[in-house]
Amino acid sequence: MSEPHQHGYSSNKAAHLKRMARIEGQVRGIARMIDEDKYCIDVLTQVSAVTKALQAVSLGLLEEHMAHCVANAVAAGGDEGAAKLKEASAAIARLVRS
Repeated sequence: MSEPHQHGYSSNKAAHLKRMARIEGQVRGIARMIDEDKYCIDVLTQVSAVTKALQAVSLGLLEEHMAHCVANAVAAGGDEGAAKLKEASAAIARLVRS
């Protein structure tokens, strides 16, 4: 039986999960602010903070993907390397548009 595939973020999985749990708490806080009719600008400030936190997680995951998955595929050569580069480029484009 083979071992499960390790993704580039595996070594930082606990840190990513901790950060996502913190972001989840922030989002619940925003919902509570809206429910409590807090000032619009205060809610928007919190939305901006969550957006930046998610972008930081995204960039970290992308960096790990490039360093692990893409680098390994390119080093192995062949069509997989080109496919991984195209996939990473598309992910970067999605991040830039968001």
